[in-house]
Amino acid sequence: MIVPINIYSDDVLRQQALPLEGVDKEVEELLGNMFETMYSAPGIGLAAPQVGRSLRLLVLDISCMREYANVKPMVVINPEIVAVKGYRSMEEGCLSLPGLQGDVVRPSSISMKYRDEHFEGQSAEFSGLLARVLQHEIDHLDGRLFVDRLQKKERRKVQKELDALASGRFIASYPVVVPATANNT
Repeated sequence: MIVPINIYSDDVLRQQALPLEGVDKEVEELLGNMFETMYSAPGIGLAAPQVGRSLRLLVLDISCMREYANVKPMVVINPEIVAVKGYRSMEEGCLSLPGLQGDVVRPSSISMKYRDEHFEGQSAEFSGLLARVLQHEIDHLDGRLFVDRLQKKERRKVQKELDALASGRFIASYPVVVPATANNT
């Protein structure tokens, strides 16, 4: 089932998400909804807070890009980045910030511990776009958005767009939760 995506200024996007204790039918249903919502938007990553659930859970699939066609979709539960290498700037966007993009500097390679969709412990190193998407989604689990990582000059350039999002003045091609603050303006 496609569920609405929470938009910039929604409180759930600024909370530290809670760890999962396991995978049950409710979590399995949430995972299915998250994948369906992500594909429909369309996006390549989605964290549980973006669909209103403050849980340390994310999904991603970058196989829609030719050079990553062999990369399997991932479910990541309770991720922990344990090491980083190198840094690279790249333009990012976000389903919770429709229409907004900006250059973000992130580590180009990460080592991470996490649990998969079967709640089995995993440890792996990721690089390139996969590392970037993982970091972007993990930021959501920590209550951060990519705009928080923009340099001050870049942030000033997008401030009007952020204000428009916060007040509900935006267009999205997918279902969204209009921020509560928008009802007061």
